[in-house]
Order: sequence, then C-alpha cells, then structure tokens
Amino acid sequence: MDIIADFLNSLKTGGLVHKESVILPHSSLKVAISEVLKKEGYIKTYKVHGDSAIKTLEVVLSYNGKSPRIGGVQRMSRPSKRVYRGVAKIYPVKYGHGTAVLSTPKGILTDKEARKEMVGGELLFTIW
Repeated sequence: MDIIADFLNSLKTGGLVHKESVILPHSSLKVAISEVLKKEGYIKTYKVHGDSAIKTLEVVLSYNGKSPRIGGVQRMSRPSKRVYRGVAKIYPVKYGHGTAVLSTPKGILTDKEARKEMVGGELLFTIW
C-alpha cells in the first residue's frame, strides 16, 4: 500500500465534496507532509488526536471561495519506482504555480526550499 498516495487522494476528494476536514490514520510522514502543505497554504491546519495506541490525523482543508485549494496532485515516486532528483534537476511545477514535495536528508521540503538549501532527494509528489 502507498500511504502517501492514499493521504493525497483523501485530501483531494475531501475538497471536491466540500468537506471541512478529513480524518486519517496517523503516521509521522503524514504529519511532516501536512506541515509542508500548511506552510504552502494547501491546508488550513492539522491536528493529531488519540492516545499512543490509536492515533488519527485531522486535516482541515483550505478553499478559494467555493473551490478547493488543492486542484490536482500527481504522485511522482512510487514504491515500485523511486524517483530521485539532484538540486540541478528540481524544476518549478506549473510555471511556479504548483509545488513539488521532496524527501531530503534535511527533512520533507518543497522544491523552493530544496533549491535554497542546495539539497536533492526523492521527489514524492507535485501539487497545484
């Protein structure tokens, strides 16, 4: 199973049916991605609920008027085919209107942050 693809699909479909928030199973990777999406304005906020045995992640979605802020998502690196990019090969998404999210040695970063930090890594997904 691809937990990142499931996470992104839940966010996108939740926005398409105009849900206020989406509740998902917790993982530290999902929390790190949620932090990046919050900084970029694709979600309003997120919160971890539950105790140590059963945790859930609640993500509050962001909207531009009536349309969801997440217009599209494309998973780049999959469990069966990993995609890595050096800092010179990290390009803007949708002419700068989208964001690429990478897993780097410095953590989960956007394409702009990775270029600023001069670090490459695994290209997880693009979002616009």
